[in-house]
Formats: sequence, C-alpha cells, structure tokens
Amino acid sequence: MHFRFSAPRFGALLLLASSLQAADPVPFAEAVKLIRSGAPQARDILGSQNLKDGKAWLSEGPDFVFAMESVARPQLLIDENAPVAMSKSKEWWWATAKLAVGRSHNFSYLVDGKPFGGVESIPAFTPWSYEKPGVPKGKLDGKHVHLSQIYPGMKSDYWTYVPAQYDGSTPAAVMVWQDGEVLVDRERSRNQIVFDNLSHERKIPVIIHVLVSPGMVDSKQRMRSIEYDTMDDRYVRFLRDEILPEVSAKYKLRSDSYSRAIAGDSSGGICAFNAAYRRPELFARVLSRIGSFTSIQWKPGVIDGGNLFPFLIRKDTKRNIRVWLQDGANDLENNHGSWPMQNIAMANSLKMMGYDFKFSWGNGSHSRNVGHAELGEEMMWLWRDYDAAKTEQEFAQDPAEKTKPYYRVRALNRE
Repeated sequence: MHFRFSAPRFGALLLLASSLQAADPVPFAEAVKLIRSGAPQARDILGSQNLKDGKAWLSEGPDFVFAMESVARPQLLIDENAPVAMSKSKEWWWATAKLAVGRSHNFSYLVDGKPFGGVESIPAFTPWSYEKPGVPKGKLDGKHVHLSQIYPGMKSDYWTYVPAQYDGSTPAAVMVWQDGEVLVDRERSRNQIVFDNLSHERKIPVIIHVLVSPGMVDSKQRMRSIEYDTMDDRYVRFLRDEILPEVSAKYKLRSDSYSRAIAGDSSGGICAFNAAYRRPELFARVLSRIGSFTSIQWKPGVIDGGNLFPFLIRKDTKRNIRVWLQDGANDLENNHGSWPMQNIAMANSLKMMGYDFKFSWGNGSHSRNVGHAELGEEMMWLWRDYDAAKTEQEFAQDPAEKTKPYYRVRALNRE
C-alpha cells in the first residue's frame, strides 16, 4: 500500500492541516516504476499541478520518490543535505531516497541555481503506522455532541476510539486528544492504526482514546483558543466534569491520574500541558507537539499567557507528571512569540526541575506531520513501565538526561 500526498496547507495560525490525502490503490513499488518510466498513469498518482509546482512525492516507510517537471535539470535538496542529481523520464525528472523514519523531512529543488518548489514536514512513518495482518481493529464511536455548562452555550463534538482488547470487564486507561476530529479519519493521521498495532503487541495498555473537538457557541464563536490557550483550570474541569463522565457512562475508565494521559498539537499542546500541570491528580502523562507556549491569550494585567510557562515551571512546585515535547527549527515566529525558542525554554525548565521528560527536536515546521510520524515512539515512551496493578508512580528524570547539558541555540540560518 502507498499513499498520495500534497503540500501542507497553512491558513490561520491555529488551523493546521495534515498533508495526508486519500489512499491510492496502486502499490508503492508499482507506482515508483510508473514514475521512473514516465507512464501517463503516474501523472494521476502524483497530480499534474504538484509536478509543475515541484511538490510531488510519494513514500512508504523510509522509501521516497520525488518528481517534477522542468526544462532544465533540477537538483533535489532534502533537509540540510547536499544537492542530489535527478534522472529524466519521458515526462519529468525523478529521484528516489531512503530517509529516516519516525520524523519529518523537508525538500525543495534548485533549477538553474535558483530555489524552486518543495514541501516542508513530509512524514516518514515507522512500521507502527501501517496496517499489519492479524491485528484486530478498534472501534470508533461517535460523533457525539456535548452542550457545555462550564462554557455556557458551547457545543463540542467528540468521539471515542476503543481498542479491540477492551472487553468491558476491567476499567481501561484513558487518553484525551485535543482537536480530536483530526484523528477520526483512519488513513489521514494513522493514529488509529498505531493504537491498534501497539495495543495488539502490548506495547501500551488497553487505552480508551477520547477525541474532543474545539467547541462553538451559537455556531459563530470559535472557542478553540479560549479553551486551549488560557492558563487556568477551566478546560480540565470541562473534561473532568462533563466529557469524561459521559464517556464513563458507556465505558469503564480508570480514574487514577497514573492511568490518564492528555495530548494535543499547537494550542492543543499547551492545553494538554496546562491541564496536567494545573491538575496532576487528573492527568499524569502529557504529549505536547508544536506546543503554543506563547502569548496568544495573554492580556497584560488581565489574563496570563502560555509564554509564562517556562518561567513558572522553574519557580513553582514540581508536579508529578511525565512530558513529551516536540518541536522543530522551522516552527512559527510571529507577534505571539517564537514557537521554537519557547519549546526549547520549556525543555530546559523541565530538565532544571528534574521532570521525567523527552524533547523531540528536528527541522519540522508548524505541522502535525512530525507527531504523526513519531506517534509509535511517543506512545511507548509515555506509557513505558505502566503496571495496571498500580495507581501511582513517582516519575523521575532519566539519569542519562541529568548528565546532559541544557539545550543551546546557535543562529545556523544566518551568515
């Protein structure tokens, strides 16, 4: 199986979109043969506009193929590596590459010595992100519509993803995902595939995943930033008092924070961290990807903003939480702040205070694709050494981390 991709779409600050598109029935190896030969069918697979714009590519695991139309011979640039010469078919130039999995990559071209085309943050999936024979599929339940009292008049959609191993006799662990609608399409993010593979091989416990979308008031006011970027405990109370009780009415859930995790991207990432930091008795495991630890909701003297978190962590009492942070050098820089710099500061603050944390750093942009690509590793790290017989654990920083230096910044993109 292989999948067709297009360039990531970037709209407003908080409207992320994955680059994953619908599955193509042509097997990857056969698609590569068609591309190399210049066969007309390859144009349908790659997309005519993508070929013209220098944005056409396909992948399966570590295997990638790139193609573009150009009169002059182009050179392919991948990440920060040296230019690669491309081969000519009847219709276009092409090149193949083997790239590291569990991360994203950037590519572009040089045509007559000038930059052209390219896509940032294309995901290279690990084997955990592919369907495996004999692995039973979980069940997606929803969508359900919730009318909030904590956020008066707000309607939120949510779904649950229940692994095949859940039998209803034993309470399951819980993981709440912000922007849950992104995970609903099985092929788009491949999260459900990862959940199934890891559950089947017992790399993670039996987890009921609660996928919660940002709410709306009167079908007009979008509540995402109000819910996610505000530094208080309102959103975590919304989960505790409204969403999780509804889910608990249908499924048996663990109530101990040791068995609960919370995850999100961008503003959903700071939301996840804020929920656990404010209420560690509710959530002890945090997955924050491209987290918006910036000033989006900051109103000086009125409302604190997420930009304060790196400093608050250093001054405040340590919480018993485990944290995975992910960000990349090409993340956002705007009037709200610097996403890369703030996430580096978060990592250093967590390190300084002895937190059990991991910082995944690369050259990714403000895209979910890095998180999708490394999801298997994220989940296994967050849930490592989980014991269903326990209800608590004192999380401790890895001794190897203690010996490492703090993260430092060098202006690598400046002369």
